[in-house]
Amino acid sequence: MRRGIALVQFCYLEKGSIMRKYFLLSLAGVFLLFGCNSSKPTETKTASADTSVAYRPTSTIKDIMDSMVDPSADYIWDAVSTEISAKGINEKFPRTPKEWQEIRRKAITLIEATNLLIMPGRKVAQPGEKSENPGIELSPEEINAILDKDRATFVTHAMTLNDEAMKILKAIDAKDKDAILDGGAGIDEACESCHKIYWYPNEGKDRGNVPAPSIRDTDKEKEKSGK
Repeated sequence: MRRGIALVQFCYLEKGSIMRKYFLLSLAGVFLLFGCNSSKPTETKTASADTSVAYRPTSTIKDIMDSMVDPSADYIWDAVSTEISAKGINEKFPRTPKEWQEIRRKAITLIEATNLLIMPGRKVAQPGEKSENPGIELSPEEINAILDKDRATFVTHAMTLNDEAMKILKAIDAKDKDAILDGGAGIDEACESCHKIYWYPNEGKDRGNVPAPSIRDTDKEKEKSGK
């Protein structure tokens, strides 16, 4: 009789253990399912938030050229030079860590400015702005018309400048002053090839065989005139 009671108790305990196991497994499954379902809205919300971010191109192409491209390119051009005079040869190039840091900042600014130039929705100039030299320089409306007709070419020119500026950055990181000097010519050529299409395509037509001045020459003339 006792053996029978013990057997019944054993079966009852065994059954209870199995029930508890099933209960715990089921409870774990509920938590796992709840956790997965609760994470999905968050992921969807994050993804939708990322895609909903819109650019705010407040500044114009002219603003970026004036505040970022021109000053950065001028700094790089002036940072390395060789002057020969009666006193001898004077080499100018960054020497201190601070000077190397500053020219690197200008290179970074120039590189990223090319990305800002091609940002969708950016206008050439503010409404009502006019060209400084009508008849030679295109008006903002004329430049906009060219960009609207063939934006791919403008992007190509901007990325060419990006490539040349990247070469300068690598030369700066290597502290190779000769490569910086050579790279300055690449920046000048990239700027000039773009300006001949979008800024002053008519310049030089009445100059015979005399080439139009480069952006470096134009900037130097502006410095002398105080503009």
